[in-house]
Amino acid sequence: MSLRASLRPADPTISIIVPTRNEAKNLEVILPLLPAVHEVILVDGNSVDGTVETALRVLPGIKVVHQTRKGKGNALACGFEAATGDIIVMFDADGSADPAEIPAFVDALLKGADVAKGSRFRKGGGSEDLTLFRSTGNLGLNLICNVLLGTKYTDLCYGYNAFWRDVLPAIDLLPSTLAAPAGGGMLWGDGFEIETILTCRMAAAELRVTEVPSFEKNRIHGESNLNAISDGIRVLKTIIDEKRRENASAARVRREPALDAADATDVTAPIRIPAEQEVA
Repeated sequence: MSLRASLRPADPTISIIVPTRNEAKNLEVILPLLPAVHEVILVDGNSVDGTVETALRVLPGIKVVHQTRKGKGNALACGFEAATGDIIVMFDADGSADPAEIPAFVDALLKGADVAKGSRFRKGGGSEDLTLFRSTGNLGLNLICNVLLGTKYTDLCYGYNAFWRDVLPAIDLLPSTLAAPAGGGMLWGDGFEIETILTCRMAAAELRVTEVPSFEKNRIHGESNLNAISDGIRVLKTIIDEKRRENASAARVRREPALDAADATDVTAPIRIPAEQEVA
């Protein structure tokens, strides 16, 4: 057992992060179904349909955070920063995620996993929302990810996950305090590619990942913003970018012995942060 794992509580507190943008009707249904936990954090992206007001009415005590830029990735990063629970659960607001599955994710973490990753393709999982085209594309992208990163995932593009909050430094997401780009665009990592980024960085950090069977339901109200083709291209670019990032990090680590030797002979050398504390 790692030192990190040995310090984790046997009875952890749980933070559920719910990113939202105009999901008032769906929140009416799903918020009352959430289990009693340490905190539920709603991260709102400038909703205009009364999302925040609905959440406060339906679930008194819910913590509301307003995201600092645009996109699901930024919303999750804002929620992660605000979380104080030992375990963080990512939970979509559209009604596709089943609140009854949360105990299974937590159980996987209590049994030794750093990350509990939902999978629609594990026995017991499934989806009402996946078309044959999207399912085939997901499996193809999943295969590419497994080959490039040496992983064994069965479901790459799925955002129902839970993890110990202490792994966040290893994932190194964009901080919420970064300014949005001029012109109203998004920083890379602020969009739907966030789910692939998380998956890739968990692998690069050699975190212990346990897949949990999960059944994805249809969105209750409204329409999804996902586009199978454009989002598929975005996921593929993310996998390639993350592989390059991993290679660059490995190359830096390989250079460490030479740098250590140089520092030993130069009393004027600046103090360096130990490799295990560096941010990639």
